[in-house]
Amino acid sequence: MTIKGMIHSLESCGTVDGPGVRFVVFMQGCPLRCKFCHNPDTWKLKDGKEFTVDEVMNEVKKYKSYMKFSGGGITVSGGDPLMQPKFVAELLKRCKEEKIHTAIDTSGYVNLDIAKDVLEYADLVLLDIKSHNNIVYKDLTGVSNEPTLKFANYLSSINKPMWVRYVLVPHITDNMEDINSLGKFLSNLNNIEKLEVLPFHKMGEFKWDELGYDYELKNTRPPSEDSVKKVIDVFRGYGLRV
Repeated sequence: MTIKGMIHSLESCGTVDGPGVRFVVFMQGCPLRCKFCHNPDTWKLKDGKEFTVDEVMNEVKKYKSYMKFSGGGITVSGGDPLMQPKFVAELLKRCKEEKIHTAIDTSGYVNLDIAKDVLEYADLVLLDIKSHNNIVYKDLTGVSNEPTLKFANYLSSINKPMWVRYVLVPHITDNMEDINSLGKFLSNLNNIEKLEVLPFHKMGEFKWDELGYDYELKNTRPPSEDSVKKVIDVFRGYGLRV
C-alpha cells in the first residue's frame, strides 16, 4: 500500500533545523495553537498537498552530496510530524536506507505509543518546550505541557539524542522562576546535546492577518540581547550546552 502524507512545503537547503545542510519537510497539521506561531498555515491537516514517500524521496536524493559534505541530512518539521506518524516513519526509514541522517522537529504533544515507530528511525529529535510552567504553557499553546515533558523523559530513557528549543517571549516565557524550573528539569536528562534559545519574532504575523486569525502578540517586541544573554546564562548554570 502506498503511504501518502499531507505536506505544507519542502525546503532544499535548510541550515537552522539540525546539523549541517538539511532537506526540510514541513508536514501539515499541528495539535498546538501557539500565540507566536509563524506558520499558522500549517495547522489544518486538510490544507496541505498530498505526497507519496517516493515523491519526497526523489527530491531528497537530489541533495545527498550536500548533506554528506556538510554533515547534514533530512529534518521533518511542521506543523508537527507526529500528526502523521505512519508517513513520517516510512520516510525516515527510507532515508536511513540511503544513509541519510534523520531528525524530527516536534512539540512532543503525542501519545508515546504512536511516536515510537517514528523514533526508531530518527537520529535526532528537536524538541520544542514552550514553558515548564503548565499554566503559561496552556495559555500560550491551548494544551497541557504534560505530554511534552513525558516525551522528553522517554527520549532520555532510550538515550535518543535531543536538541531542546526554547522561544523567549517577553512577559510570557521570560519569567526567571519558570526558566530555572525548566533548567532543573533538563539537567536531569542524559541525552541533551544542546539547547537553543530562540528570540521571539513577528515574521509570521502577516499570515495571521491573511487567515483572519487574531494575533494577540501585535504589541510584543523581540527580547533585548541582554535578556537573551541572561536566559542563556541561567541554562548554562544547569550544565546545559547553549
